[in-house]
Amino acid sequence: MLDSNIRLGCFFINKTFSITQITIGAALVTVILYKGNSSVLVTLFFVYDSQTCTKCDREKIMENTLEDMVALVTGSGRGMGRTHAELLASRGADVIVHDMDKKNANETVEVVRALGRKAEAIISDVCDVKDFSSKIKQMEYKFGKIDILVNNAGIGGNKLVLEDIDELVYDRLFDTHVRGTFFATRSVIPGMKERNYGKIINISSIYAMGGSNFASHYAAAKSAISGLTKSWAREFAPWKICCNAVAPGFILTDMTRGSNTIEMLEARSKAMPLGRFTKSIEISYSVCWLASRECDMITGQVISPNSGEVIVGY
Repeated sequence: MLDSNIRLGCFFINKTFSITQITIGAALVTVILYKGNSSVLVTLFFVYDSQTCTKCDREKIMENTLEDMVALVTGSGRGMGRTHAELLASRGADVIVHDMDKKNANETVEVVRALGRKAEAIISDVCDVKDFSSKIKQMEYKFGKIDILVNNAGIGGNKLVLEDIDELVYDRLFDTHVRGTFFATRSVIPGMKERNYGKIINISSIYAMGGSNFASHYAAAKSAISGLTKSWAREFAPWKICCNAVAPGFILTDMTRGSNTIEMLEARSKAMPLGRFTKSIEISYSVCWLASRECDMITGQVISPNSGEVIVGY
């Protein structure tokens, strides 16, 4: 029972209370209060006012939320995968970088190390299950564990209509997205079960939510990933392993700019309730949040940063 002489409070960060006074570097702290022979476990939540807190202050809240964790990010040699790896490292995680391209993978390794975190590279094709699984096991032994798996590796659907999707194109896309996600997860699950903890974040797509008028094989593969996410959440729950997916909306990249006119892009952004395209870093924010202890009670969910596009159609 809580002694009536012990008072608990909630601290609000505003103009008169600088966040720099908090040295714990996280949004919540658990402490134990002692009185006589009794002890009380207390969780203190630090809440900031977004109107008065600077961007630097907001980033400071999230510092070290992944301290002492090890993350494997597939397809992290460039693009969104590299953004995931960099943000995970900035929040305290050591990162195992994966890519087929050695040069790109090593560049991401250097980005992570520049942030003061450990990093190594796996050079492998996710479709080569034997080679990829073996290298994951080697890295798990080297780092001592893998706490977080981000299944990011993927290839585009190239806006192909059904008649242009032959067996080779279909198999390569499904092997990369579905087979790669399935067997990467299979490789890390024994260690997560042994430690009774783990976070799996799969990268799905807005096209798994509302379909697409082209590249139906891509929408189908991403839908399969969403299905795996929900099934794995149920299967792994007894071991406190959380499995969620992030389904990015339309993001401006060199590829999307090249396949759309300026007029098409402007019209699409204006139709979005929030009025702009989602940025890659905003996808990574969702990934890192799901990877953190703040989401220990969230599993089986598909989160879609998409500027509200699903609400109005796309």
